[in-house]
Parts: sequence; C-alpha cells; structure tokens
Amino acid sequence: MSDSMPGNDQPVQQTESEQAPDPAAPAPLGVQRTPTGHAEVDALLERLADADHLAADGHLEVYEDVHRGLRDALTALDTRPGPQPPHHLSHDHRS
Repeated sequence: MSDSMPGNDQPVQQTESEQAPDPAAPAPLGVQRTPTGHAEVDALLERLADADHLAADGHLEVYEDVHRGLRDALTALDTRPGPQPPHHLSHDHRS
C-alpha cells in the first residue's frame, strides 16, 4: 500500500499571475526622456515610449516615424523667417 493520497499524483497548476514572465514579451526599457521645451519635439520623444509595448519587429515603424518628425522639425528651423541678408549689387555690371 502507498502512503500517497489519491489525486495527488498530478502536478499543481499555476494561475496566470503565478507563472513566470515570458522572456520574449516586450518590456519597457525605462529610458528617461528629458523635455526639450519645444512641444513638437517633446511629443515626438514621448512617441518613443510606444516602442516599449511592441515586439522588436514593431520598433522600426515607431523609430522611423519619430525620425521623420524630428527631421521635419529641424527643416522647419531652416525655413523660418528671420533677418533678411543684406541685398548686394548684382555681379552683372551693365553700364
């Protein structure tokens, strides 16, 4: 006769909260983003947090979106009206 109790031969099932985390699941990197004071740039930097919840194959879309936005913001700095350079006489010296 056995000392074990009937029904105890089966492994104990763990609940979902007790199971070990999936090492392949996305995990936030916890990278701190320092505000720049420029609302458009700050919004783009916050967009990077979206990658924390995506699998690695989804990161590229987020990074390209942020890169495009930052490039556009930098380009806009070059096109803003500012002091006009002095007008020089044309090199065409017609008399």
